[in-house]
Amino acid sequence: MSDTPPWLIVGLGNPGPKYAGNRHNVGAMVVQRIAEDAGASLRAHKAGASAAQVRLAGEPAVIAIPSSYMNESGGAVAGLMRFFKVPLERLIVIHDELDIDFAALRLKRGGGEGGHNGLRSISKSVGSKDYLRVRVGIGRPPGRMDPAAYVLKDFNATERKELDFLVPDTIEATELLLQHGLTDAQNVVHARGAAR
Repeated sequence: MSDTPPWLIVGLGNPGPKYAGNRHNVGAMVVQRIAEDAGASLRAHKAGASAAQVRLAGEPAVIAIPSSYMNESGGAVAGLMRFFKVPLERLIVIHDELDIDFAALRLKRGGGEGGHNGLRSISKSVGSKDYLRVRVGIGRPPGRMDPAAYVLKDFNATERKELDFLVPDTIEATELLLQHGLTDAQNVVHARGAAR
């Protein structure tokens, strides 16, 4: 039995069927798919999340979706890190990103939250911004639409078709991060985005 701590992979979103198809919930959609692919059930955890233990890319991982609203995600993340003894460098947050074109993916560690309340809550709760992020592009809102309204709208029909590719691509990017580390994973994922 290895003493290596697991990775904690958190997909952000808002709870309940009303929000399930929202752009803001793409992180939660990805974690849900990881669970399905692994044949695992996300179960309620006392930290305030639905979580499951899986192997991803051969690595031990805890996958989780906070049960709270997006802007209060941090409590669940901090609780899961304590419970599973996950160090900060093994925390990965998958989230929607307005500043990236729809269906493009970017990987980074640390940096600002770009007005993303879920990230802001996590940074505050874990006491650092220096965790890994898988940023899933949802593009900017059309015209003068308020970004806060845009992220709470469902993906449109064209985007939904693209999700069939985007969700597996996001899982693959996360696996590359686990297997090869940030720099090598960025080289592959960002180059692929540039070639689209």
